[in-house]
Amino acid sequence: MWRVTILVLAAIYFLGPIASSIRFSLVQSNGKDGFGNYTQVLHDATLAHALATSLELAGLTTAILLVLMLPTVVWVRLRLPRVALLVETVSVLPIVIPPIVMGAGLASLQLHAGSQIDSLLFSSPLTALTPFYVILALPFAYRSLDVGVRAIDLRTLVDAARSLGAGWVTMITRVILPNVRTAVLTAASLAIALVLAEVVISELLLYDTFPVELANQGQENAGVAVALSVLSLVITWLLLFAITFVGNRGSRGRVGRLL
Repeated sequence: MWRVTILVLAAIYFLGPIASSIRFSLVQSNGKDGFGNYTQVLHDATLAHALATSLELAGLTTAILLVLMLPTVVWVRLRLPRVALLVETVSVLPIVIPPIVMGAGLASLQLHAGSQIDSLLFSSPLTALTPFYVILALPFAYRSLDVGVRAIDLRTLVDAARSLGAGWVTMITRVILPNVRTAVLTAASLAIALVLAEVVISELLLYDTFPVELANQGQENAGVAVALSVLSLVITWLLLFAITFVGNRGSRGRVGRLL
């Protein structure tokens, strides 16, 4: 009885606001129900460009984060276990520092930087925002990957791979990565969700990303803003589902080859 009660209350808590948002997004400017807010979103070129920019940022941030963090976590657990606690402490610092502080510092740097730095770093949202999104996603990715690495017999796998002549890159990609696939997918999911929701830094640096457009629409048209929020939720779900599907498909493929 308590389990059913808790599940029902959790369903109301999580699904109630989503259902209310969907219902509100169907109310058009003339007061009638319809999909006018959604068609307006889909035919807005500015929103389409902002969404494409955010998706590019999410993909680039996730790729850089995994390439940097997975070898780091493996190296710390394998060669430097005594500094693991120090690395964990340092990885939490981006959570302690508010994004508004980082955004204000970057805005000041953008204002006073020379033309060479401005053209190199701030000429595109990909070059300006990606490094700092990697920093913001660092705590979540490190924790996820660290849990995955600690759950496997890392030293045995590494010794077996090295005895067969595998190099560092081969060992990471073909031995360790398949065994921590769930942790990698979790880290990628958290990074994507963070990029698709971050608005402070991109707003201060005056870049047109999807969360910024969502905030702007909220000031102009509430119905379109809520419809945009529902679409962003659906897009995030689809991305996470696609990542999970690819991971599960790869795992089934490896099991089939072993059998």
